[in-house]
Amino acid sequence: MKSLYDFIVEPLGETYNNEIEVEDKKLILNNKVETWKFVNRQAIVKACPLAYYTGISVGDIVVLHQNVFRVFYDTKGKQKKSRSWFKDNLYFCQPDQIYLYKNNDIWFTFNDRCFIKPLKNNSSLTNDKEQKLIGVLKYGNSSLEDKEINPGDIVGYTPYGEWEFIVDGERLYCMKSNDIVIKYENKGNQEEYNPSWASSSR
Repeated sequence: MKSLYDFIVEPLGETYNNEIEVEDKKLILNNKVETWKFVNRQAIVKACPLAYYTGISVGDIVVLHQNVFRVFYDTKGKQKKSRSWFKDNLYFCQPDQIYLYKNNDIWFTFNDRCFIKPLKNNSSLTNDKEQKLIGVLKYGNSSLEDKEINPGDIVGYTPYGEWEFIVDGERLYCMKSNDIVIKYENKGNQEEYNPSWASSSR
């Protein structure tokens, strides 16, 4: 089983993450296939593209775009599998749909992507739980390293470029390298923000 230009992947779990466990009980969060936010975005690589080397290997876990597994309704209202569906529980995945991969229990970003952990907002003047457009670089890349921006640094980023993901129970924002616009001095008094429900999710 080989593909020339695409990866072939299998969902890590179900195609949708509609439930979480809270105190040994299951809580249903979603029952609609249209809700993209609950589409599973982690998969196991079953085959790599033959046309080029990517650094990703068979058996690696990847974090990918929600449309790979997303179910939809056609013009007649009939439910259809994702357009990426191949056969059985296997799906095609283009390289630009992969943002992060785990090899030997270590996460690596893919292409020009990076991941930011939001910071807790301790201000008494707002009800916002996290600070806006600022966070800690969790997973960087060589492009950011060239600018001396490394994991653990506090950075600012542009609005509307971030996508929310849950990775190992942490809520992170995925974005492109050029969305990072500033590196702040780390004063050591910033607290990372992770909502309690995130730790119950994949």
